[in-house]
Amino acid sequence: MARYQGRTIKDLPEDLRPRERMLAFGAQALSNAELLAILLRTGNPQETALEVAQRLLSQPGGLRYLAEVSLEELKAQKGIGLAKAAQIKAAIELGRRLAAFRPERPLIKRPADAACLLMDEMRYLDREHFRTISLNTKNRVLAIDNVAVGSLNSSYVHPREVFKGPVRRSAAAVILVHNHPSGDPAPSLEDIQVTRRLVEAGKVLGIEVLDHLILGDGSFVSMKEKGLL
Repeated sequence: MARYQGRTIKDLPEDLRPRERMLAFGAQALSNAELLAILLRTGNPQETALEVAQRLLSQPGGLRYLAEVSLEELKAQKGIGLAKAAQIKAAIELGRRLAAFRPERPLIKRPADAACLLMDEMRYLDREHFRTISLNTKNRVLAIDNVAVGSLNSSYVHPREVFKGPVRRSAAAVILVHNHPSGDPAPSLEDIQVTRRLVEAGKVLGIEVLDHLILGDGSFVSMKEKGLL
């Protein structure tokens, strides 16, 4: 888009201003840059908010860049600062929470059902996060608990911490979930060893480990389906 001397959205023709376009056509009609420009509200002496938005989205990964970049790195971008960076990160977090929201307890019928619960939230995490999905006797979700953050190893996922939430909720079964920040969900030898250790611990507690899902970037591996439990 051509630059405008005024450097403000108000200098654009009214039918090209993002807020006016949203009012006329709805949010779904706006481009990613236009939506981001509405969050930014203002640009800088050299760029309109729309131009700043286009520059941010030209970073490798586009929208994914905004999801993965740290607040410190984002506020260092020209024309952003702490206030605008916080607005962007807050909007992204709200989007994640909305994607994860379920009006009723979801029913888990197959591994993909469980993966869908956490994929949008966990696929962009830059470290490994280990979580448990507690289920009742009808395989409906009771709760999702954060267990730990860090590289997967036997001390990091101690059975005491893994089963604390499921025991407290009298769960009948549990699904283990962790992500691979590399985006490749292929299980490692450590993944397999830790999983088998937790399966045995679950038997002692009377809580069945139904599966261990490893989430990548838009894909996942079910260790049950792979015969690795």
